[in-house]
Amino acid sequence: MTNNPAGTLPNAQTPHPAHNFTMRFTSTPRGARLARRLCSERLHAWGIPYGTEAHDTVTLLVAELAANAVRYGRVPGRDFHVRLTAAHAGTVRVEVTDTRGERQPEPIGRHADPDRPDGRGLLLVAALASRWGWNPRPGGAPGKSVWAEYQHGGGNRDGMGASRP
Repeated sequence: MTNNPAGTLPNAQTPHPAHNFTMRFTSTPRGARLARRLCSERLHAWGIPYGTEAHDTVTLLVAELAANAVRYGRVPGRDFHVRLTAAHAGTVRVEVTDTRGERQPEPIGRHADPDRPDGRGLLLVAALASRWGWNPRPGGAPGKSVWAEYQHGGGNRDGMGASRP
């Protein structure tokens, strides 16, 4: 597992994606819920069925990153973007882009205050993801992209890790 809030890892895209879903959402709690729901449905359609460890973990990663984009990356009138990519090798990548580049993810090494109701989202991402990190938006655009990758086992014909009857 790699914790990389400093962004020193390369922004490694999955080499040959088998599936790709990209959508823009309003920077509201409703937009974050819709992102989670649509990504959950995409995973199921791609052969990572509801209720499996891979499905539930990736859906939780989407939920945390989208919620962070709304809470910490929101600029009024600007949307956030979600890209979900699944590769034949069993890697699913979640990438959430917002327009607030000056609000960067805090280092994971800091312990969250147990009395605070927030501040644990990236701890959860770091615990669940195979790798995660962030980088500035390409082309000098304002904002940042926070990404997480989840590696799950293969086992079916398309390599997505879901068993088929």
